[in-house]
Amino acid sequence: MTSKFSLELFPPRTPEGTAKLPAILKRLAATGPEFFSVTYGAGGSEQNGTYDTLMTVVRETGVEAAPHLTCIGSTRSRIAELLAQYREAGVKRIVALRGDLPATAYSPAAPGEFHFANELVAFIRESHGAHFRIEVAAYPELHPQASSVAADFAYFADKVRAGAHAAITQYFFNADAYFDFMERCTRAGITVPVVPGIMPIVNAAQLIRFSAGCGAEIPRWLRLRIDELADDKAALQDFGTDVVARLCEKLIAGGAPSLHFYTLNQAEPTLRLCRALGLGSN
Repeated sequence: MTSKFSLELFPPRTPEGTAKLPAILKRLAATGPEFFSVTYGAGGSEQNGTYDTLMTVVRETGVEAAPHLTCIGSTRSRIAELLAQYREAGVKRIVALRGDLPATAYSPAAPGEFHFANELVAFIRESHGAHFRIEVAAYPELHPQASSVAADFAYFADKVRAGAHAAITQYFFNADAYFDFMERCTRAGITVPVVPGIMPIVNAAQLIRFSAGCGAEIPRWLRLRIDELADDKAALQDFGTDVVARLCEKLIAGGAPSLHFYTLNQAEPTLRLCRALGLGSN
């Protein structure tokens, strides 16, 4: 049974969020995560703040931190500059993603020198060899922009062939989606670890919005219960902890190598899950 897990953060968007982050980090770090990952911001928001947040993680916790690096709309020189900056800062792990095109960077004629995440993975390998451990994204329930299941899986395989060490999935609430994805990996000869992404159930409206945007399916029974408990925060969080903990137990029992929790820059929802699962020391 795995005892490994990692935690995802986003760069705070307000001065209040920045001020609260060190205390949140210390609580989360006390559980003993393998690493923190730091996003660029969802939905193609401006790609800034990642470096500062990453350095805050290292300074406040001493835990390894992995920046998300997106390539769409960027250039080889800009990516090279970021990689050099991260390497100089002691970063050993990168989450390599295609990303969403920022609105301010939109150009119909020239969206950038990278079009897919496998190109970014190959570029990191070409320029830095094996220095960085590269994590990529996987979509057990299908990327929302994919034309088909087969095409989506082919893109994933391309990223692995380009040199990815491991993958982190989009969150899901149906364990069979993960197990089916792993069966496809086995048939394709893909052996890299694929870590399930885990989303705590904290806020009904937020979860429904996130899921609609990223293509994560909320099963009908779960959606009905979330709707029923939407106005009772404590009851929703108790229910959500039980549901997500059971999901994690199924995944771990089925061979998941680790778990990756989307913290949403909150400590308590993830700490509740860690306690329910007996993970870490908190």
